[in-house]
Formats: sequence, C-alpha cells, structure tokens
Amino acid sequence: MGMSWMAWTWETAVFFGVIALLLVAMTIWELSRPGGNPRYGIFAIDTTRGDRLFISLLGSAFIHLAWLGVLGTPLWGALAVSLLYAFCVFRWV
Repeated sequence: MGMSWMAWTWETAVFFGVIALLLVAMTIWELSRPGGNPRYGIFAIDTTRGDRLFISLLGSAFIHLAWLGVLGTPLWGALAVSLLYAFCVFRWV
C-alpha cells in the first residue's frame, strides 16, 4: 500500500522527512545546549533558533518557487541557493 493513497512521490516523502528530522535535531540541540537566547540581526527583529529555522524554510520555499518560475527544473541549483540562504539566516539573522 505504501503512500499511494496520498499520491505522494518519494521526493515528497523525503521533503517532509527532512523537515521532521530538522525539528528533532532542533529539539535535541535545545535540550543539549539550552538557551538559544534571541538575537537581534539584520532583519531588525529578535529571533530565536526556531524563528531562524522557520525563516529559512519559508525563504527556501520562495527560492524554489522563483526558480521553477524562471528556470524550471531541475531544482538542484535552487537547493544549493536555499542551503546557502539557510546558512546565512542562522549566521546573521
């Protein structure tokens, strides 16, 4: 039976699996090194680790949509840009 009842592809399953793993990793990070005090970054708002994860996921969605609209598939380039964006968000936001 698998995931056929939802018409998912393996890529979709991996996508949601990665998000679940990110949430587990963030939970483990917070439990092992509590704190995550808000930082005031270049967006001029106080952000915590969870806020930065959300901002990076939301931005990555927009990067992928823009990539699809302008360049089409494949999305490997969008993935690379999204990873760079997420790194920058966690570093400077």
